[in-house]
Amino acid sequence: MLLSITRKTPSGKTLTQPTVVSMSLGETAIIDCNVQIDQHSVKWLKQVPGCHPPYILGFHHSHSAPANYGTGFSSRRFTSKANNKIEYQLIISNVEASDSAVYYCHTWDSSASFEVSQ
Repeated sequence: MLLSITRKTPSGKTLTQPTVVSMSLGETAIIDCNVQIDQHSVKWLKQVPGCHPPYILGFHHSHSAPANYGTGFSSRRFTSKANNKIEYQLIISNVEASDSAVYYCHTWDSSASFEVSQ
């Protein structure tokens, strides 16, 4: 099983997360994202080749659970957490073959008035 993470860094903003995360089916995947800007929330998206990236969930750093989920995603397998307003994690429980994709963390940089995706 391979969960692949690709870095997307528009407008010179630095976002840090590992390039590839590998695990066996049934394990728990933890995908880190460091947005390098002091933000209150992130959105997570999943990109499968040839498809529009669906929204997985939105997470505010001060909450204990995601604020909302996209269609087809639920708290049964997907959640998120924040160590602070910069470091976030997407957690996928009981990994399935269909979870193999490119995952993006996305936030808004209000100081520069543009969106930052990774």
